[in-house]
Amino acid sequence: MLQIDMWKRVLIWLTVVVGLLLALPNGFYTRVETRNDAVKAIAEGGAGNGLEEQAGMWPSWLPSGLVNLGLDLRGGAHLLAEVRTADVYKTRINSMWPEIRDMLREERATIGTIRLQPGPEDQLRIRVSNADQVERAASLVRGLARPVTSLTAAGANDIAVSVEGDVITVQLSAAEKAATDNRTVLQALEIIRNRIDEVGTREPTIQRQGADRILIQVPGIGSAAELKRIIGTTAQLTFQPVISRTADKTASVGGGEQLLPAKENNDRKDDTSDDIYYVLEAAPVVTGEDLVDAQPSFDQNGQPAVTFRFDASGGRRFGDYTAQNIGNPFAIVLDGEVISAPTIQAHISGGSGIITGRFSLEESTELAVLLRAGALPAGLNFLEERTIGPELGADSIEAGKIACIVAFIAVLVFMFLSYGMFGMFANIALIINVGLIFGLLSLIGATLTLPGIAGIVLTIGMAVDANVLVFERIREELKTAKGPARAIDLGYEKALSAIVDANITTFITAVILYAVGSGPVRGFAITLGMGILTSVFTAIFVTRLLVVIWFERRRPKTLEV
Repeated sequence: MLQIDMWKRVLIWLTVVVGLLLALPNGFYTRVETRNDAVKAIAEGGAGNGLEEQAGMWPSWLPSGLVNLGLDLRGGAHLLAEVRTADVYKTRINSMWPEIRDMLREERATIGTIRLQPGPEDQLRIRVSNADQVERAASLVRGLARPVTSLTAAGANDIAVSVEGDVITVQLSAAEKAATDNRTVLQALEIIRNRIDEVGTREPTIQRQGADRILIQVPGIGSAAELKRIIGTTAQLTFQPVISRTADKTASVGGGEQLLPAKENNDRKDDTSDDIYYVLEAAPVVTGEDLVDAQPSFDQNGQPAVTFRFDASGGRRFGDYTAQNIGNPFAIVLDGEVISAPTIQAHISGGSGIITGRFSLEESTELAVLLRAGALPAGLNFLEERTIGPELGADSIEAGKIACIVAFIAVLVFMFLSYGMFGMFANIALIINVGLIFGLLSLIGATLTLPGIAGIVLTIGMAVDANVLVFERIREELKTAKGPARAIDLGYEKALSAIVDANITTFITAVILYAVGSGPVRGFAITLGMGILTSVFTAIFVTRLLVVIWFERRRPKTLEV
């Protein structure tokens, strides 16, 4: 019988109203987006510049969620970066030198003196003066090996130690290099995500591709060069003891030492006669990994600077070193350049300090962002870079609108001509269906791309399929001389299983596309999946409710379907 309980009717209309309210902000996209940006800026402490007026451009009691526009619709930057995983080998192996040196020094009576020899960057080459004891020294170094933390390298150690004459060579083992490569790419992925989040961009795509590549797509950013400046800086910060200062860039350094240029050399590009270089201990006292906060600030002379704060462990090491080296210079090194090398005037306790170095205001703000987000474990090579202008996105949106409108009108006309009044009910349900799709996409914060628009257009075409099945079943029932009420009832009842089966198989396909796909494929899968859910709801519940309400009011003796 054509009966729908009152609570079901209320629930159906309530769902429709809520869905359309959620979709409403997308009809006023620019206004709502401006309002949301102003509200966010005020929440972060911003004021003035018309922020209060912009925050009032959309009622606060209405939903304000928007469908995010993807790179191909909004414009932005696309980068494909390759992580230089080999950079980490050098850092890892150099960090082992102080531990190896201290351990072998305790055995000086047996193995004699030790000296670090020049060699490949990813190796430590240690000469032992008592050549007949070199195997004993090597066995001591092997004792420092640790198991590789990887499921595929069970039983393997992290270092490989070999002996040639009186020289011990230490390097990372093949298993440790493989595990390090994987960790490095995962860490770079997380750091890049943190940096992009820090600058407040919307819905970026940051995905690993293959063994050592990362795809980065950021909608709304000005250019690929701007994006490269944000994520391409390694931002490796170290605090290292200063041994000496020189103007000779070819000065020789001893084992465990390194020669680095001062940052101000770059600021004085026209004259190299006054360039400054520092000989530093290679092993840092504290690194950027110990930082817990960094903020742009100003020094005592009113020049832009960056204040920082260490965690408990880093703060303790920093405090101990400054207490023991009052009167000595201490270098602050960023990406292989000495930013500044102040003399330690007093014990610095509390784990906080300030970095000065002739920064501009923009440079100090950018450096603070980079330090907060963390240092990249290795450098990046950019294999692809593209800037997609907003004009292309505007053209894509316009083309998508035209496609949706043409598909929409074609379906409306076809349904009205084919099924008359019942076609009108299906058309009303179709309009509600499109609104519900945008409501759902806004609710989950999905990103709409061109393939996503294709999914919506496809859904518009498929949304009336369920109604067609029902209406054809009603026609068949009417031919067997059943009354209008009975024909409608049997039409919905007998078409239900076919509707559910057809949409379940398509929904499964959408889920698989989402699970195994990426980027545009996922965008298509999301809109297709959302469209199937809403079209089944509108076909089975909304259209049926419209038919029931119409039938209760008119009580027709015959049906024209």
